[in-house]
Amino acid sequence: MSDLAATYIGHATSLVSAGSSRVLTDPLLRGSLMGLLRRRHAEPALGSEPLDAVLISHVHHDHLDLPSLRRLPEGTPIVVPFGAGRLLRRKGFERVEEVGVGDRLRFGALEVEVTPAVHIAVRRGAQRSPALGYLIGDGRANAYFAGDTELFAGMADLAGRVDLALLPIWGWGPTLGPGHMNPEQAAEAVGMLRPRRAVPIHWGTYSPLAAPRLWPWMSHGPARGFAEHAATTSPETEVVILEPGQSVAAG
Repeated sequence: MSDLAATYIGHATSLVSAGSSRVLTDPLLRGSLMGLLRRRHAEPALGSEPLDAVLISHVHHDHLDLPSLRRLPEGTPIVVPFGAGRLLRRKGFERVEEVGVGDRLRFGALEVEVTPAVHIAVRRGAQRSPALGYLIGDGRANAYFAGDTELFAGMADLAGRVDLALLPIWGWGPTLGPGHMNPEQAAEAVGMLRPRRAVPIHWGTYSPLAAPRLWPWMSHGPARGFAEHAATTSPETEVVILEPGQSVAAG
């Protein structure tokens, strides 16, 4: 029986673990970002156990956040898309590994397979690099971290291999830019992936200061909409809405 599980930290940050092996996705561990966005929840503790690796999906500031990476234990391996390593090395990070779709890595009990994503990722001072997803497993169950992506046909290639899907469903503003999934599209992704459980991520953690007053639906509306659509289109999948700090098992 698998003990693979995921703890939602907030935004696109999740801690995926099996036994004593732990990897962290897209760490964003600050109370504010760019002076415009504020975290709506207290930051959950990551625990005292060491991290085996950090998995970065793409170079946008809310996914590759240098101050957050500096909060982690020095020497933690950082996995990034091809082209993103130079930025990190210039900033003093030494254990950086660049990867592309199809690459496989092992961190303790966890095997990581790099998967595609469809999202344009550009950042000043960084080389052009792709957006990626990651399939993280312990040999008995798999969690799929989609990163940031729009809906694409290749998701169906993972059907039958995903037990727990961590799917982005929104952003932090009242509108959603290109390269993202809204709740209905994320529910369509559930139908393509056919996971046992699905967790909405990339919603409700950070918001502009005026958001609670101007757009109160943003606090829970995207997740509820995702759950409602998925219940209709994929009733065999259990949708689990996590608050930051809460966890769910893969199976």
